[in-house]
Amino acid sequence: MITPKPLSQYPWYARLLFWKQKKTYGQVLEPGLLWGRSPFVFAAVALLYGALNRRSSPLSPALRSLVTVRVSQINHCAFCVDINAATLVKRGVPLEKIGALADWRACAAFDADERLALDYAEAMTITGKGADEELRRRLRDRWDEDTIVELTGLIAFQNLSSKFNAALDVPAQGFCVWKGK
Repeated sequence: MITPKPLSQYPWYARLLFWKQKKTYGQVLEPGLLWGRSPFVFAAVALLYGALNRRSSPLSPALRSLVTVRVSQINHCAFCVDINAATLVKRGVPLEKIGALADWRACAAFDADERLALDYAEAMTITGKGADEELRRRLRDRWDEDTIVELTGLIAFQNLSSKFNAALDVPAQGFCVWKGK
């Protein structure tokens, strides 16, 4: 297991990001401490996350969070499911819907946009599946190219993040009371 360093051993700009995490989440996030072992990469990852999670995104906040939780489930990232499910609750999605996310195809609670985004997230995340021409056509029928690029970037980022955390066995930090798979 990789362990975090004492905070004083991280460069000043990484400590600024930790301060922001503590202000936002009430604690420094363990993945940040691990990414912080490579400070320039950590800064780049933080900037990319900020770009994808901005208010002006063409994707609704709830849809972005649904996608990140589903990708996290597939990649078995306990930390990511925990923090992203907590964000999903803050964005107004009921716990029952979050609980049905792993089996979203069988649940009527998901609307057409959510189903399309989740289908795409699974196609990008499940090894060997991939996005076929029919799925790309459905995406183009629903969203403009900029939105599709944004969704693709979000899914790719969440795969990076959740695979990093799962590989290093980063545990949940107790953000969400829901304990989904």
